Amino acid sequence: MSRRRPVPRRPRLVALLTTGALVIGLAPAFAASSAGAEPPGSPPGGSVSSSPPGVSLVKVVVPDRAAVDRLTSLGFDVAEYTRPVDGGVEIHVVADAADTTAITAMGYRVGDAVTSPSDVARNRAERSATIAADASALAAADSLTVLRAEWFTSTDDQRFLSVEVKTDAPVATNILTVQWDSGPGTAMGSGGSATMSRFVDAGQYMYHRFNAPVPVTSAPSKVTITSTVGGSVTTDVSEWLGTPRKAPSPHYVSDFVDHYMDPTEIYGRFASLAKEFPSLTQLVDLPNKTNGYRRAAQATFGTAAASTLYVTSKAWGHEGGNDLSVALVNPGTPSSALSVAVAGSAITVTLATSSSGAVTSTAAQVVAALNASPASSAVLSASTYRGNAGAGIVAAAASTRLSDNLNAPASVSREPFQVQALRIGKARDGSRTGVFLYCQEHAREWVTPLVCVETAERLLRNYQKDPTTRKLVDKLDIFIVPSINPDGAHYSFYDFASQRKNMTNHCGPNDSDPARRTSWGVDINRNFSVGSVFDGFTGASATNCLSGTFAGPAELSEPEARNEVWLVKQFPNIKFAMNTHSYGGYFMWPPGAYKAAGRELLPPVELGTEEFFWAASDHILSAVKEWRGTAIWPGQTGPVTDVLYSAAGNSADELWYNHGIIGWDFEVGADIWNPTAKRFEAVGFQPPFAEGHEEAMEFAGGQIGILEVALAHETDSKPPSSTLSVEKQQPGSTSFTFATSEPATVYYTLDGSRPTLASPKLAPAGLREGAGSVTVTDRTEVRWFSVDIAGNTESRYRPDGNGQNYRRQVVTVQ
Repeated sequence: MSRRRPVPRRPRLVALLTTGALVIGLAPAFAASSAGAEPPGSPPGGSVSSSPPGVSLVKVVVPDRAAVDRLTSLGFDVAEYTRPVDGGVEIHVVADAADTTAITAMGYRVGDAVTSPSDVARNRAERSATIAADASALAAADSLTVLRAEWFTSTDDQRFLSVEVKTDAPVATNILTVQWDSGPGTAMGSGGSATMSRFVDAGQYMYHRFNAPVPVTSAPSKVTITSTVGGSVTTDVSEWLGTPRKAPSPHYVSDFVDHYMDPTEIYGRFASLAKEFPSLTQLVDLPNKTNGYRRAAQATFGTAAASTLYVTSKAWGHEGGNDLSVALVNPGTPSSALSVAVAGSAITVTLATSSSGAVTSTAAQVVAALNASPASSAVLSASTYRGNAGAGIVAAAASTRLSDNLNAPASVSREPFQVQALRIGKARDGSRTGVFLYCQEHAREWVTPLVCVETAERLLRNYQKDPTTRKLVDKLDIFIVPSINPDGAHYSFYDFASQRKNMTNHCGPNDSDPARRTSWGVDINRNFSVGSVFDGFTGASATNCLSGTFAGPAELSEPEARNEVWLVKQFPNIKFAMNTHSYGGYFMWPPGAYKAAGRELLPPVELGTEEFFWAASDHILSAVKEWRGTAIWPGQTGPVTDVLYSAAGNSADELWYNHGIIGWDFEVGADIWNPTAKRFEAVGFQPPFAEGHEEAMEFAGGQIGILEVALAHETDSKPPSSTLSVEKQQPGSTSFTFATSEPATVYYTLDGSRPTLASPKLAPAGLREGAGSVTVTDRTEVRWFSVDIAGNTESRYRPDGNGQNYRRQVVTVQ
């Protein structure tokens, strides 16, 4: 939208073409004044330009709102956009070269183009290409592939339907509609209908889905999906998370958290547990202490950018930096020289004056004087504001005490933090399957450490009376780190609730003034070495130290990340891991990153492992659901890159690709269904504790579910079995696939050779599509075997030996 006012005269008419609309604005260089004089920059005689070549939408910085009104009254086409910036207000103006010359002549600063003629040309070309591609796709047959169709209940027994479908004509004009019945034997459509949304990620079509599960009144048995280009498919609907878990003993106890806890309190709680249960636990000191909940002390002087400077203590605030003070003094005499004096902790800068007694010291000169003085530079450093040249004259300022701006009580240490793992197990000698549960990589996620605390309490306090808990503790080696990022978490609790990163400031002087203190730090879950931003993967920043996803100066630069890697290296028996985050209600696994160009993924996990992830999710998420009925949506279950986004350099990828550890990610805090408003509502990072408590209880159940999955792995000695089935025969080719008795990887050969672990593996059919197929064009003896996630080989076949007890079957071709 453009804003205009009627003006007496409109010397020039311009048009700006933008994608999807023609916006016509009146943009003369200037309207004639009442005296008839043409302002600078106007065409001679106020002539009208009939053609608007080179018209752009440009940034202009004006001093105040009155200047905006002035430009508008003169007839400039000023867009409805204003934003405060250093030195005034940024506005956007539709202008050609003559207009920008005239605006500059008025003393206003003209900046870069927001939209240029080349942008318009590009948009037109992209639009034409998309239309052509859509037309081409629509000319082909529309085939629909159902990925998932499930109903489930969640909180208050409300039923929901979730459907995912892929079309081979994935154009925006192809609308997919779902109809469902009201149960077996009822008419299709009797339960309702809804349209689906296209899920597009990194510019690539993924599949169609509902934006949120659709509430239904009864459990549907079938759905029919139709497309506007002729496709149609009907499929059965299954129940999601319908498998009940074994009930705990009547003596089972839970609910051990009653308030949000900071890391000091949490680690104190773990120390108490270790002392109370010495035969079942030990505390493992992780080798890399954190930077600490500490900062240098700072103070800022001045108001305008050109005359502003700030100082930073050399010592941490609590170690003396907070005792320093700085004063900028006008000597009140003419022709004084700039000087610096230090008396104890007080630094006094006497400003220079002119012969008339006016202060002449600029911000840059004061900064140079403070940094050049041996006495002051020994205790602090000075910088101009955010890289400004500092040419403005500074104002005198009363003595100002420097401060580290930290508000935690004295009970929170400012020293580097000793992160610990609570190791739980009857046999803690590396002979048992290890499980690593860790929480609060991101500081502001206050619920997550409660999940780890609750899990530890349940394991230890139910050991004596609950047989299932006893098996978990006796047969597993469990490592729990409740707060990976204690410094950032302390800062979130006491200073800035939205803190995500740790507290280590890697910014230079241009970004280290006190006003930016809430933006410093490294995102721990972007600091790992697999699929990192340093390798070109998407979802983090390597250059912007103020970004919420700043990956740090290098891979594994942060002690918090190195601690995680050390733990899994030190204890190679760790085979499973869970990284607990908030919020949104997700259950995810690798791969977790891709390169945006072409959406190039980290190598997907093999089919057998993917099927294990899905099978385990049913058990684990059923455990989450037991507490209050919360169901994690099917559409929010799966690989990170399928259901969320690319997270370059995350810890689950580090553990899987570098260490072979089955790693999951929880995002606690699932959206809550509001039956009155009939919509899902988000809970946030720090919900009222009543809600945070419920989240901690249900996801601690999920962590227990993970331990149960690990226990099944520990005790699994049964080999899988498999069958070969023909899927499609046509003249000249036959397609077949394999089915396994449990999640397992199938290795096969088609050339008569003995199958080994180096042979081809059965691959997925596609994203979230399950097993693929193999096509042969001649009579073929297929030889194969399967291996489950625990390493059990079908028929006890030894692929590295000389045995012949692999499976074999002849596939014929018409």
